Amino acid sequence: MNKQELTSLIAEILQDMGNEPMVKASDYKPANPGPEAKDTHYQDGDFVEDVSQLDLRKLYLVEGAADGEKFRRLKEKTPARLGSGRAGPRYKTLTMLRFRADHAAAQDAVFSQVPEDYAQQHDLVAVQTKCKDKDEYLTRPDLGRCFDEENQSKIRAAVSGAPRVQIVVGDGLSSAAILANAADCLAAIRDGLKLKGIETGKGIFVRYCRVGAGDAVGDVTGCELVCVLVGERPGLVTDKSMSAYITYKPHTGVSESSRTVVSNIHAQGTPAVEAGAFIADLIETILKRKVSGVGLHLEEKI
Repeated sequence: MNKQELTSLIAEILQDMGNEPMVKASDYKPANPGPEAKDTHYQDGDFVEDVSQLDLRKLYLVEGAADGEKFRRLKEKTPARLGSGRAGPRYKTLTMLRFRADHAAAQDAVFSQVPEDYAQQHDLVAVQTKCKDKDEYLTRPDLGRCFDEENQSKIRAAVSGAPRVQIVVGDGLSSAAILANAADCLAAIRDGLKLKGIETGKGIFVRYCRVGAGDAVGDVTGCELVCVLVGERPGLVTDKSMSAYITYKPHTGVSESSRTVVSNIHAQGTPAVEAGAFIADLIETILKRKVSGVGLHLEEKI
């Protein structure tokens, strides 16, 4: 019996057993049919081309829940990854795809750069900390808090006198956050301070910026208050979160407790324009009380 005859014999036996033969060069047919695909709706995890566009607050994937509607209402209060469902012992495909998409966005936000012409487009003075590149910025936080002589000279040339309020925009750990929020927030702060009669110095954009770079700006300009808008470390909820760090009498070596922080400035948190208006009011309060950070909070309780 040759190979062809043996193959034919095996095929006949399998066919008698009720299964299609799976022989080399034949069309593939599964021996056991798999489960049929189920139609899903948006509230149960509808697939879209860009999974990152699905609202995590509405993405509820638990099947046969005891009280699904009540859990949905609870989930609308938070973007936390609740109600992700499971496929056997594993995550569902959509859950895993969304996790990987958000993780990739967070990595991109850290390693991407704010465009070279960003400062010019938004009427800011462009300077750079002592970090030479992004890799050094990530591994040497200390260099992201100070400037060399050349960049200090740029700041002195652009900012005349000792401004009462100096606004700094820094790329920080999320360039995406700055591109999404800084311009609107900056405009709202400027407009709010102008209405209050509070003058600001020429805005500064700092590349490879840590929060402490605002203290170095205080050393150079002699400003009474510095407000640093900086991109925060991205997470899996958003890669576009920005914060404002406000320091009264900024100088190198000032304690972290001396800063007043407005955080979670992004589309899913506090919108940039609303945050800018609040920051302007906060700056006015700090200037009147001549203290920021923990001291400001303690004073409010008295």
